Amino acid sequence: MLYREYAQGRIAITQPTHAWVSGQLARAWGNERFGVVTPWEEVCLGAEQHDVGHTLWEQEPTLNPQTGLPYSFLDMPRQVHIQLWSSAGRLALAQGRYAALLVSLHGTGLYERYDLSRDTTEEVRVVQDYLVRERAFQQELLTSLRADPHYGPFATDEMVERNRQLVRTWDALSLAICFGQHTGSVQRVPMDTGTTSLTLTAHADDCTQLLVAPWPFHQSQVTLVYEGHYVAEIFSDEATMRTAFKRAPWITLTTTLLAE
Repeated sequence: MLYREYAQGRIAITQPTHAWVSGQLARAWGNERFGVVTPWEEVCLGAEQHDVGHTLWEQEPTLNPQTGLPYSFLDMPRQVHIQLWSSAGRLALAQGRYAALLVSLHGTGLYERYDLSRDTTEEVRVVQDYLVRERAFQQELLTSLRADPHYGPFATDEMVERNRQLVRTWDALSLAICFGQHTGSVQRVPMDTGTTSLTLTAHADDCTQLLVAPWPFHQSQVTLVYEGHYVAEIFSDEATMRTAFKRAPWITLTTTLLAE
């Protein structure tokens, strides 16, 4: 879950919704400069499902007593976060090996970049155990995919790494969009050849219209549609919070991406 401050109040957006925005970005992606996405459907599915491990938690979120709100993905306890990511690749596997590989790689990529210096010894052990398990799972998937006549060409180290970086890019863009940021940037974005940095800038200081440079999409503009819930209060009781969140009014959000 993440929170966006809006003129009418705070909006809660679930992690699967954020991932849905990633999938919309994936399906709009690609042009002469940025190349194509291959294998198309599988990579788009991996982007769209990369937070599938959060789905059950989002239905019964746990209360952060310090904020009076459900934990966001930024303040969630380490053990809970690891538990969610430990299930993600296996859940995605029900839809296919390639998407499951990308989901799993996205999770390990997060923890390979995290600074664990302030974690407890137990938390560090939990992360290390998770990485060992996921890397073994990834190797099983890669071995299977590389032996498959259809998927073999897409399972090379180079192709898998490119697609991993694409999912990371769409994840970062989606977070900036869902948070309603007015400016942002994403580094090491794969192009047809090499990498670049993308910048986001609000048009006329309106975070629902973002200028993107350089332009990575095959359409002249891209409109993203996603949903959230208004959150009008804070809570001291978890059961009350869960009931309130289930009854909270929906809001439909749109963000339009424009070439700078």
